Order: sequence, then structure tokens, then C-alpha cells
Amino acid sequence: MPSGVEVSFGGGMESISAGFTSLIIAMIVAIGLVFLVMSVTFGGIVTPLIILSSLFFIPVGSLGALLLTGEALSISAMIGMLMLVGIVVTNAVVLLDRVEKNRLSSMPINEAIIEASTTRLRPILMTAFATMLALMPVALSNSSSTSVVSGGLAITVIGGLFTSTLLTLVVLPVIYSLAWRKRKPKEIETF
Repeated sequence: MPSGVEVSFGGGMESISAGFTSLIIAMIVAIGLVFLVMSVTFGGIVTPLIILSSLFFIPVGSLGALLLTGEALSISAMIGMLMLVGIVVTNAVVLLDRVEKNRLSSMPINEAIIEASTTRLRPILMTAFATMLALMPVALSNSSSTSVVSGGLAITVIGGLFTSTLLTLVVLPVIYSLAWRKRKPKEIETF
């Protein structure tokens, strides 16, 4: 650009920028609140940090699905990513809560993970696929009234939930095993 020329964005672009900023702040606050609740619930920070590592799987599927479908990253797609923070964490909590209960019963770490994975696989897959199938009609709709508002959201949630569910079931137990391998099982408190 020549010297003395300034570029400024206004109107629609300015409101979109403000919307993206607000949603990013909302995601950070949501992650912080989820971490706080899980830290209190699990009585420590290691397991909640492992659970929060599942959030790194969200962009893989969300942005990949948007790219495959040719959709732009919009405000509704960002709202879908915000929704995924809660959904993905729930899947990880369902799995690792069972592992924690198994560890409390003095089960070896690998056995605790295998038992929890086999027990929790079906409920995790059922809820994930039910959510994805429920959003499929919205993602496939071509009418301008629904696709503008909800199409990006549905595609984002479907893609992010698909990859994060699969990666949560495969990668999260490995991370948990590496983190807790050298630690002793928690003692059960008796009153």
C-alpha cells in the first residue's frame, strides 16, 4: 500500500470481527469453568487436564468438515465449536470417571483403562452418533433460511464430534496411562 493510505473495516466486517472476539473469549471462559468444576469433582488437577486435552481434537474435525463442505468459518460455526467444548468434555468425563473408580478399587492402571473403555464405549458412541444424526438434516438442507444460520453450526458439530469421539476413545486412554503409570492407586477413604 502507498504511504499515507489507511485501511479500516466497518459495518458488517466490524461486527463479524467483534463477534469472533466475543466467541473466543466465551470459549476461554467456558474451558476455565469446566476445568474448575472438574478440579473440584475429581479432587485434583491431573485428570481434569487430561480430560481438557481432548479439546485439542475439536478443530481437527470441525475445520476439516468446513473445508470438505466448502463452508466458511462463520459465527454459527464458532458457536458450534463452543457447543463442542461441553460435548467433547462430557465424553472424556464419562470414560475417565470409570477409570478413576476402577483405580479406587486397586485395579492396575491398564486393566482399569481396558475395563472402562469396554464398558463406556457403547454409551459414548450412542450419544455421539445420536447427536450427529440429529444434526444431519440441518447440515444437508439447502434452503437459504436454515443453511445460513445453522448449516455451518451443524457441519462444525458433526465434524468435530466425529473426530473428537474417535480420538478421545483412542488417544485419551494413552495419555491417561502415561500420566498415571508410575503413581499408586488412590486410597479409599473410610469414615
